[in-house]
Amino acid sequence: MTSLTFSYRYLLLCFIILCTPIIYKSFHKSQVHLSVNYEPIHFTKKNVPTEYNDGKNNQLPALMNATLFMLCRNKDLSAALSSIQNVEDRFNRRYHYPWTFMNDAPFSEEFINATSAMASSNTTYVRLEQHEWGLPKGLNMNRALKTIRDMMRRSIIYGFSLSYRIMCRFNSGFFYRNSVLNNYDYYWRVEPGVIYSCDITYDPFRLLRDEKKAYGFVISLPEYPETIPTLWNTTREFIKENPQYLAPHNSLDFITDDNMGMDGEYNYCHFWSNFEIADLNFFRSDAYNDYFEYLDERFGFFYERWGDAPIHSIAASLFLNKSQLHYFEDFGYYHMPWSHCPSDYNLHANGQCICDPADTIEIQYGFCYPRWLHNMRDVNT
Repeated sequence: MTSLTFSYRYLLLCFIILCTPIIYKSFHKSQVHLSVNYEPIHFTKKNVPTEYNDGKNNQLPALMNATLFMLCRNKDLSAALSSIQNVEDRFNRRYHYPWTFMNDAPFSEEFINATSAMASSNTTYVRLEQHEWGLPKGLNMNRALKTIRDMMRRSIIYGFSLSYRIMCRFNSGFFYRNSVLNNYDYYWRVEPGVIYSCDITYDPFRLLRDEKKAYGFVISLPEYPETIPTLWNTTREFIKENPQYLAPHNSLDFITDDNMGMDGEYNYCHFWSNFEIADLNFFRSDAYNDYFEYLDERFGFFYERWGDAPIHSIAASLFLNKSQLHYFEDFGYYHMPWSHCPSDYNLHANGQCICDPADTIEIQYGFCYPRWLHNMRDVNT
C-alpha cells in the first residue's frame, strides 16, 4: 500500500508541467485575437500636500523623482495593503511619494480602490505586456521542462515553477524599461507582506542622490547553488568580452572569497532584492542592459533557475564602485523567513523600532555580512 500512496497534488503538478507547451501555445494564439488595453490606470489623489513635514515642524526638501514600486497580483490584496500601510506609517505619510503597481493581469476594481485609498499619494496600475511577462523567443520548452522536472524531483526551492522563472526574468531585465518607470530616477521595491519595523526618519532617495549612491540593500545572504550552476561562468565570459564594464573599485571582494578577481569562484553572496532602493539609471546603463541581454540569450532563467537577486547583486558588485553601494543598517525589515534589526542602540531608539536585534540575520547566521564588511574595509565612510 505504501508504494501506491501517491500525492494527487504531485500528479496534478506533473500534469500541468507536461502540458505547459500546449497551454502556452494555446494562450499565445488566443491573445492574437483579443483586443486588450494595456494603458496604465492613473489614480490621482486629491489634496496631496505640496509641502512636506517631518512631524516635528521641520520643513523638508522637495521630493526626489522617485516611486514606491510593487509587483503583485489581485489575490495579493491583503498582503499588499499590509505593506502599503506599513510603509506609509513608517515613512511615506511624511513624504507622499507615488506608488506604482504592476501585474501580468488586469488589476481588479477592488484592488485599485483599496490600494489607492491606503496610499497617501497618487497611484498607477500597469498591466504588463506579453514581451515583458512571458517566454523568450528561441526557448527550447522541452529542455526547460526537463529542468523543471529534475528540480522538482530534487526539491529545489521554486524549481517546479515556470511562473517564478518568468517573474525572475521580468525583475532582472524588464521592470525598469516599462514606460511608466521611465518617468522616474529612483525606485523602492516593496513586496506584499513585508514589515518595516523602524521609523524611516529621512528620505533614502535623497541620501542616494546626495551621497552618489546607486544601489541600496538591507539583507545579504547566499543563493542556492543548485539554481545558478552556470551563472558565474557566463558572467566571466561576459566580462572577458566586455572588460570596459568592470568598475575600477568594484566589489569582487564581496562576491568572491579567494582574492583572485574574476578568476575566483562565486561565493553565492547576494543582496536580497525583495528590498532594494536604487537609481534606475544604473539598470538603464549600457553595462547592465548588455549584461542582461547576454544572460537572456543563454536562457538560464529557464534552463536553470536564475534569480533576479544574484543578477542584480553581481551586476552592482561588478559595474559599480563599492562607494556607490549602501547598506541601510538603520532599516528594520522582515520578509519571511529573514529579518534585519538595527543592533546599534541609538539607531534602534531613534527609529522607534519594534524588532529584536537578537533576531537579526547577521547575528544569527552571519551569512554574507562578514564579506560585506571585508569588501568595505578600505572605503571612507
